Amino acid sequence: MAPQPGHQAVVRVPVATLWADPDAVRPIDGPALRDSPDVAAWVAGMDRDQWVGDCVLTQLLLGEPVLVTGAGPDGWVRVVALGQPAAKLDPRGYPGWMRSAHLAAPADTRPTGSALVVDVRRTALHEAAGGSPALTGVVLGTHLTSAGRPANGWRPVRAPGRVEPLWVPEDDLVPLPDERPEAKEVLAVAERLRDLVYVWGGLSTDGIDCSGLVHLAWRRYGVTLPRDADDQAEATTPLALDDERPGDLYFFARPGRRIHHVGIVTAEPHGGRRRMLHACYLTRRVVEEELPPDRVATLVGAHRV
Repeated sequence: MAPQPGHQAVVRVPVATLWADPDAVRPIDGPALRDSPDVAAWVAGMDRDQWVGDCVLTQLLLGEPVLVTGAGPDGWVRVVALGQPAAKLDPRGYPGWMRSAHLAAPADTRPTGSALVVDVRRTALHEAAGGSPALTGVVLGTHLTSAGRPANGWRPVRAPGRVEPLWVPEDDLVPLPDERPEAKEVLAVAERLRDLVYVWGGLSTDGIDCSGLVHLAWRRYGVTLPRDADDQAEATTPLALDDERPGDLYFFARPGRRIHHVGIVTAEPHGGRRRMLHACYLTRRVVEEELPPDRVATLVGAHRV
């Protein structure tokens, strides 16, 4: 049964895409629209110009909650992504359109198992320990709930829309920490995504954008930051330039314009030189580099989470 307006639902696929409008999708977007989307194939099938189409707003990971706010044609629903703050757009979360086939009703009872998070770039959920894959392409930062004790290197977990547990290689998961991480720990997660493809609106290890990199790295530790760079600046603490340390954030804006870019500080400033890790629109990759002159010219501040 399709999720109804006014009700919550959860993402039942490894990665679901939130779109600006059902009419905005392109023929190339077909793999991301399937009932069982193949986001890796979608990204691989696009050229560098198609990676930055403005039809994509963000992406949601397996188990992520949404509020359904409207129904559209041909299996589309309008939703608010409750785990991705976007104060300027909707106080409840990030609004947009998605396929209803990518959603399931939330569980009737609150999960009672321990909280886990995927700590590898990609993994799969299997029908049984060592059995056939049921969900492939489950990505770093996905939150899961244990459904019992590990067995022979496999851990059972709950999955949206499924009665029976699915199984994940135990080494692909870690407990979701109770304590706030140090910034350098978050930076270490982001550094594992070097050379990942830049995709506008991307929020997975198949492709990611600048604010998505920051959001996902902190999500790995259970910390929720806003989705967009300008909202991330509002939610963090400004620092005096030269007080930044690895793991802090650099924000960028053109004169008279709102913040449009964010990067993660990778080294203490030295002699006016600064370095950062970021998903770079120009190179279409996640790169670590010294800030070139054009970045320095638009640097508007350093912040701490």
